Amino acid sequence: MKRRTLLAAVAAAATLTGASAWAEAEVTAGFIYIGTPGDGGWTYEHDQSRRKMEAHFDGKVKTIFQENVPESADAERAITQMAIAGADIIFTTSFGYMDPTLAVAEKFPNVKFEHATGYKRSDNVSTYSARFYEGRAVQGHIAGHMTKTNKIGYIASFPIPEVIRGINSAYIHAKKVNPDVEFSVVWAYTWFDPAKEADAARALIENGADVILQHTDSTAPQAAAKEAGNVITFGQASDMADYAPHPRVSSIIDNWAPYYIARVQAVLDGSWESVDTWDGIDTGMVEIGEITDAVPAEVKESALAMVEAIRTGEYSPFTGPLNKQDGSAWLAEGEVADLGTLAGMSFYVEGITDEIPN
Repeated sequence: MKRRTLLAAVAAAATLTGASAWAEAEVTAGFIYIGTPGDGGWTYEHDQSRRKMEAHFDGKVKTIFQENVPESADAERAITQMAIAGADIIFTTSFGYMDPTLAVAEKFPNVKFEHATGYKRSDNVSTYSARFYEGRAVQGHIAGHMTKTNKIGYIASFPIPEVIRGINSAYIHAKKVNPDVEFSVVWAYTWFDPAKEADAARALIENGADVILQHTDSTAPQAAAKEAGNVITFGQASDMADYAPHPRVSSIIDNWAPYYIARVQAVLDGSWESVDTWDGIDTGMVEIGEITDAVPAEVKESALAMVEAIRTGEYSPFTGPLNKQDGSAWLAEGEVADLGTLAGMSFYVEGITDEIPN
């Protein structure tokens, strides 16, 4: 799909909200997307949350968006164009937009910016992310129980802390219930490329993996698993429920709507300030999709118990004893990883034999 122009996005949003609502709108909120809302995953959920936010304000807020914006110089141009078009707050929804967001924010000090999954802030740039690793723990728990070959494949996007945390979390919890489990990681170096994601899934399946996890955005791995047969997958970023009960057995769902509503409300109130938000299962920013009947009842019960323990704070996915990949001690018995280490995680835990690319 060709990248939608800003004018086309504006026209689409106008159709959605109605011309009269636009005339009364007090705030314009812009969104920059790495993929298309039709990806069924990451961008789909951001767009669903955009729609819910707009509906919540019932005409006080209009939204515009631009899809398929690469994490390159194109990003800075797209964000700049959106600011010039009159956006009061702009949500840039992919890690690679971090520096372009900061650069544009410096030129438009009266515009508020919200960058997803990044770590650089300024007076008019906030950051927000979700504790996806909490959902990966649940997925790893289910995967470790369900694999018959003891080989689990993981399709990774880029070697950044967010992705490395997820791999570690899934592995730790698969290994806890199945000491014989092995992880193989394929780096796709893309967030959304169905062809690459499908090829990665097929390569993992050919290597014996009968469970596929992913930190990429499309449903292509599910399609590849279905072709292979006897391979299960998990929805990523969105429920992907159309793929239930086979091969998808559950999912991580990113629910951004409450955050978008709160941040736009802050603009309306004049109370917006730069903050760093990192929420998880406890606030509902991370949800676990339905665990289907393809999962044995006792495994489903234990997985839901883990979800509840994480929600209440009774359990943290990174709780010792844990060593780093090289065998050096990391967390002692009962010790919980500090947020700073998790935020900058650049190492695998003991037992993963793959190497993290430079």
